Amino acid sequence: MKSFQKNQSLAEFSTFGIGGAARFFTKVETIEELQEILTYCHSHKLSFHILGKGSNSLFHDEGFDGLVILNKIQFCEIEGSEVHVGAGFSFSLLGVKTARIGLSGLEFASGIPASVGGAIFMNAGANGAEICDTLQEVTFIDEKGDQKVLERDELSFSYRYSAFHAMRGAIASARFALKTLDTARKKQLEIVAYRVKTQPYGERSCGCIFRNPEGKSAGALIEKCGLKDKKVGGAKVSSLHANFIINTQDASSKDVLALAKYVSKNVKEQTGITLEMELRTIPRTYDP
Repeated sequence: MKSFQKNQSLAEFSTFGIGGAARFFTKVETIEELQEILTYCHSHKLSFHILGKGSNSLFHDEGFDGLVILNKIQFCEIEGSEVHVGAGFSFSLLGVKTARIGLSGLEFASGIPASVGGAIFMNAGANGAEICDTLQEVTFIDEKGDQKVLERDELSFSYRYSAFHAMRGAIASARFALKTLDTARKKQLEIVAYRVKTQPYGERSCGCIFRNPEGKSAGALIEKCGLKDKKVGGAKVSSLHANFIINTQDASSKDVLALAKYVSKNVKEQTGITLEMELRTIPRTYDP
């Protein structure tokens, strides 16, 4: 069994740069290590949180009173148009890597700062595509450390939701079935260029804060309400894309949540539309 680090700052593992310390922290690089750790947590009634790239997550200012497991299972095997990849592999890199060899289906992943596991968990999507479109199967380690291989048909997905939201454990790896396409690389480069132009790359953020309401853009609604550049503490609504909150100077989790609440309240008052949070807030404790 690996030893655990104590009092590890979670801000260092967050694209937001926000979060207190984890009581315990460890890194896993193989499926076997992940099984061993989850078995230990179950037998010792130790709460745990799986961490990938640290995007789309807002850690509590007081950290996490349990074990944070950094998933670094990063193998990537490509045979023909089929891809088998570890959950800790960069989702953005996977989009680049597959497009470069003429495989299509994951071009939209380029520029999304998530791990493959995190992208599956949130059913990441953009440019009219979602990760569930090409997903074939997922290897999942449940909270007792048991390994399960789940076919795509056994799993439910919807907008920024997967069946894994209701399952305790961790995604270990996944298989995708892609298609050959000569223009895959061109499409991938166009997606990256558009994102760099329209989103606050280089700023500390976690991606989009709110889900897009049916048929509408959350960012456009927020901008229409005149909320760009609104600040609470060190948190600010981006001047480039209004559905991003950026950490300008030592923002706290409380700052971000207060700003998100202010934005949501104003959009509701001005448009009658209720914005739902896409950002996941990680509580200080989970029930083990």
